[in-house]
Amino acid sequence: MKYQNAEEILPARLVAEIQKYVQGTQLYIPKESGNRMGWGERNGQRHHIRQRNREIRYHYREGYDIEQLMAAYHLGYESIRKIIYQRDD
Repeated sequence: MKYQNAEEILPARLVAEIQKYVQGTQLYIPKESGNRMGWGERNGQRHHIRQRNREIRYHYREGYDIEQLMAAYHLGYESIRKIIYQRDD
C-alpha cells in the first residue's frame, strides 16, 4: 500500500469534505469490490492450502490416522479433523 498525499491527487473540494470527518491521519481507501482479489489469490497461498488439504484427505483414506497427519503437516487435531471431514473441492 503506497502513501499518497490527498492534496496532490484529489480536488480541493473533496479534500475539504474529507477533512470534516478526519484530519492529520492516514486514510485507507479500498479498491472497488469488482477489482479485489480474494485472500491468497495473488501469491498462490489459496491454491497451496487446497492442494495440502487434498493430500491430507488422500492420506487419511489410505489409512493414516489423525495423529500421523498432525505430525506430518504440523497441524492440530481439530484442524486435521475439519480438513478430513470437509467435502473434496
